[in-house]
Amino acid sequence: MSRIVVVYHSGYGHTQRMAQSVADGAGAELLAIDADGNLPEGGWDMLDAADAIIMGSPTYMGGVSWQFKKFADASSKAWVTQKWKDKLFAGFTNSATMNGDKLSTLHYLFTLAMQHSGIWVGTGLMPSNTKAAQRNDVNYVGSFAGAMAQSPSDAGANDMLPGDLETARLFGQRVAEVAARLKA
Repeated sequence: MSRIVVVYHSGYGHTQRMAQSVADGAGAELLAIDADGNLPEGGWDMLDAADAIIMGSPTYMGGVSWQFKKFADASSKAWVTQKWKDKLFAGFTNSATMNGDKLSTLHYLFTLAMQHSGIWVGTGLMPSNTKAAQRNDVNYVGSFAGAMAQSPSDAGANDMLPGDLETARLFGQRVAEVAARLKA
């Protein structure tokens, strides 16, 4: 069985709910970046031991949160020795608007993974883009690069749409399936 870690920062709880759905699908361990941008004790060891790292951040002002950026900068210690080379990587994000420049956040996560010489896994999910599509359908936001969710700015984390959370769960499941195939 592959060891998968979901490392994420969540400012208001939406990204945490999404992280939980990703972890549920992947059979992964959660690793939260705290409000000061730090990992808990043993967090770096968890990432070093992982077969796959799934990264999550809310999209703030067109990119990752400063707390996630602090974590990413600190990952240069693993980068310099290529500790994470050939690990699987994937990413997810949430913002208040339908577009919200979420793709910029996923590109940042992808670039970070590539700097670590990782292997990126996309969603593998077709978009819900027909006239019959409903906002609560899987991959309604239509992302291939990583999982995306949209939560209105006045909605709490408990108000997240089941379709976005199911998209996250299926995304996590895909990462686990790819990790299992590579480990076999």
